[in-house]
Amino acid sequence: MVKTLVALIVWLCLTLPAVAAEGKAESRKPARPAWSELKPDHQKILAPLAAEWDNMDATRRKKWVSIAEHYPKMKPQERQRLQENMVAWAKLTPEQRKVAREKYQVLQKLPPDKRREVTAQWQRYQQSLARQPEFSPSDPPAPPEPQTTEALAETPRPKPSGTATAATPGPAPQ
Repeated sequence: MVKTLVALIVWLCLTLPAVAAEGKAESRKPARPAWSELKPDHQKILAPLAAEWDNMDATRRKKWVSIAEHYPKMKPQERQRLQENMVAWAKLTPEQRKVAREKYQVLQKLPPDKRREVTAQWQRYQQSLARQPEFSPSDPPAPPEPQTTEALAETPRPKPSGTATAATPGPAPQ
């Protein structure tokens, strides 16, 4: 029993450095596929992600390639939505992407009924935004239009009243 335990410890000591070195060597390799290795069709489909492609890990690249392969089979509405989402994703900062991924993971861990509830709430919110007028009553009023010198000259001035005050002289005596 002791000999087996010692043999296991020795084996682990000898193999772990080799496994670690192998992992480091793989992490130094550039993730595949590189942008230049993509088919021209895939490059066109994934164009919104071109600037970010070099920063993606191999898993994400493979996911996007898979989506690009499925793209021709999608309905036009799905294609449009995918393109819009890719553009929106490309505009996010790395921190915003991280937060989005975390929220997605939390949502995936919810029970199906709770997930449907959250999805319904989101859809109601989206619909309420679509129904809102361009300007709501709570928006601040628009600033007044700037007046030109011609407009100021045409603006009627208030006429003085018949009573005089110390600050404004009255009608001249006759």
